[in-house]
Amino acid sequence: MTEKLVVIGAGMASGRALEHILETDPAKYDITLFGSEPRGNYNRIMLSPVLSGEKTFAEIVTHDTAWYEANGITTRFGEAVTQIDRDRKVVVSAGGETPYDKLLIATGSAPFIIPVQGKDLPGVIAFRDLEDVETMRAAAKPGAKAVVIGGGLLGLEAAAGLRMLGMEVTVLHLMGHLMERQLDEAAGYLLRKALTDRGIKVMCRASTAAILGEERVEGVMLEDNTGIEADLVVMAVGIRPETRLANDAGLEVGRGIVVDDHMVTSDPDILAVGECVEHNKQLFGLVAPLYDQAKVVANTLHGAGGAFMPKQTSTKLKVTGVDLFSAGDFAEGEGREDIVFRDPARGVYKRLVIENDRLIGAVMYGDTADGSWFFGLIRDGETISEMRDTLIFGPSYQGGAALDPMAAVAALPDEAEICGCNGVCKGKIVQAITEGGLTTLDEVKAVTKASSSCGTCTGLVEQVLAVTLGDDFVLPTVKPVCACTDLTHEDVRRLIKAQDLKSMPAVMQELGWKTTCGCHVCRPALNFYLLADWPDDYKDDYQSRFINERAHANIQKDGTFSVVPRMWGGVTTPAELRAIADAVEKYDVPLLKVTGGQRLDLLGVKKEDLPAMWADLNAAGLVSGHAYTKGLRTVKTCVGSDFCRFGTQDSTGLGIKLEKRLWGSWTPHKVKLAVSGCPRNCAEATCKDLGIVCVDSGYQIGVGGAAGMDLKATELLTTVASEEEAIEISVAFVQLYRENAKYLDRPYKWIAKVGLDWVKARVVDDLAERAALVARFDHSQTIYQKDPWAERAQGGSRHEFTPLADFSFKEAAE
Repeated sequence: MTEKLVVIGAGMASGRALEHILETDPAKYDITLFGSEPRGNYNRIMLSPVLSGEKTFAEIVTHDTAWYEANGITTRFGEAVTQIDRDRKVVVSAGGETPYDKLLIATGSAPFIIPVQGKDLPGVIAFRDLEDVETMRAAAKPGAKAVVIGGGLLGLEAAAGLRMLGMEVTVLHLMGHLMERQLDEAAGYLLRKALTDRGIKVMCRASTAAILGEERVEGVMLEDNTGIEADLVVMAVGIRPETRLANDAGLEVGRGIVVDDHMVTSDPDILAVGECVEHNKQLFGLVAPLYDQAKVVANTLHGAGGAFMPKQTSTKLKVTGVDLFSAGDFAEGEGREDIVFRDPARGVYKRLVIENDRLIGAVMYGDTADGSWFFGLIRDGETISEMRDTLIFGPSYQGGAALDPMAAVAALPDEAEICGCNGVCKGKIVQAITEGGLTTLDEVKAVTKASSSCGTCTGLVEQVLAVTLGDDFVLPTVKPVCACTDLTHEDVRRLIKAQDLKSMPAVMQELGWKTTCGCHVCRPALNFYLLADWPDDYKDDYQSRFINERAHANIQKDGTFSVVPRMWGGVTTPAELRAIADAVEKYDVPLLKVTGGQRLDLLGVKKEDLPAMWADLNAAGLVSGHAYTKGLRTVKTCVGSDFCRFGTQDSTGLGIKLEKRLWGSWTPHKVKLAVSGCPRNCAEATCKDLGIVCVDSGYQIGVGGAAGMDLKATELLTTVASEEEAIEISVAFVQLYRENAKYLDRPYKWIAKVGLDWVKARVVDDLAERAALVARFDHSQTIYQKDPWAERAQGGSRHEFTPLADFSFKEAAE
């Protein structure tokens, strides 16, 4: 008989517990999951890269809507549980009462807020969830001032992220050096120096007396009467287990919710997991022990036995460009000795603490590659007597001579821990690779979870993959935009947004371009990224466009041009046809051809005739078909239900509505659409970038097709009942593509990189995000949806058009 399991808290610990519960027996429990946040499980330890702009929130989502639905979990997000009634075995929330047979409490922790004057002012926040990140990003205007109180892991990650967003940042730390719980004084000094070099001001032995301001925060006052201006204050001074529900329910609570070795509370039907837990007088804040607890929870709920035994943990700082590792006990003491390595020129510092021929502590800065190996020695308590003289140099030097790093990885025993967050050893990774035929890092992540949390073991996991596959291993290539930079397209897109770079010179200056003005490869890409990201601030640079886009026509091999007027959905009128025929005769056009996209192509137009021809065509109501641009080319339609006996919907009308909504938008590459009125698919909708097939019940929306050098059928995005929803999803899809794809990647290439599930989650499942995408697209269209030749004739206010005689035709073909 299925039992009812209620889970309070949708964080990382409960998320991992749910995975283990479902792996063992997915039918044993009917699961209801409550979460106070309006979303499911995401990787909170990766909020720092989201803050800095190095990752998007979508990239750190662990369980999306589809996962919960696929596993039959009832989700109650944005609905906090207010009471646990143990006698009646129900939990109470705004939605009423929910009964349980077993209850799992995973309420996590709450940030500690220093009880000083001004702590409740607007602009004073913690750093614990996505809302905090969004608040920080909203406040991060260039030149604005931020004060971060707390020089521990979270505080420094917040400071680095805010600095990357352009804020002036000051870190206040009560102790004598940063991260004093994880670092010795020497490593703390190097860390402080690295942060100072980044423009972050660090003040140690700084005690906060008050936070100043009237309507919102204006500054911080220290105990020594030093005043520091602040537009934002981030408190990152520690956390406390969230135990209020447990307290009110009469469970045993110390500093946290007291649990036994099986994660069971003082009530045998209630378990607890995560940062809210106290086990043997100990609290837990790092992810590795929380994941261990999650496995024990699943075992207990399935009656499989097993006990939670806390293990050694290590610490790494997630600040790009700052490599830091700490594990074990590095305090000075009688009977202990240090091995220290310093290389000031490279900024490398390593300190090992040894006691009774065993490694008990390690601190590393600047070069942390061997951190996992040292951590294994600390955890396992192995004697190091035989490698005492070469220990500091890591595993590559054991045996008396330096080994190739790959050989050192190959020599690691199967029980060597590779991923500390998820407790994954080398043997498990090797087994997954050999038995599952895994060949990529992403596949290893998906199967073993190694490198899926903080990501600092990624290089080591990749080395294990390379050693295991041997000659079959293919190293992932990272291709920069061009020779002007070492950054990839993805890096550039991310940093333009993260650093509010709104001009070509700003991008090249701040991102370290090797040339002063770029080249014919990077300038068009940068021009598009800036247009897509900052429609209100950036002015299109025609000199950074390909010749076709500068001339608003397709150049041919003899130097003449092809002109394609737009015909909405392939529908035209006698007046439009007369105007086209007149233009062909007037300008002596050698060829008039019907295109595959149901339009007329005037081929062989002389460049000096382009302005006059377009003036004539505009006068007849025709606009550019944009057959030359990286944007919407055509929406191909069949006649649909108005004329065809097989038509199920008005495909022509829908195609016209889509084309009129989407035309003129700049996209990473050309975009072709089609709408077929029935599954017979006369408009060939199933091989377009976006294709809609009308059926009796509504509209099947497919994406990611191709019919050029690559042949590919569309993948079904969704099926909807109404024309309005089909248009909305189509617009949202195009905007998502605009905002995220690499320049010159067609939609099918982009979808292959991000995954169709990721696209679905944003344009189909998440109604709020869909609406936001549509709003951003429509706003951009108010600026850019203009016919270029009509605008030129009117002396357009936003774009400048250079006379055609000034154009150069020496650029490479697109």
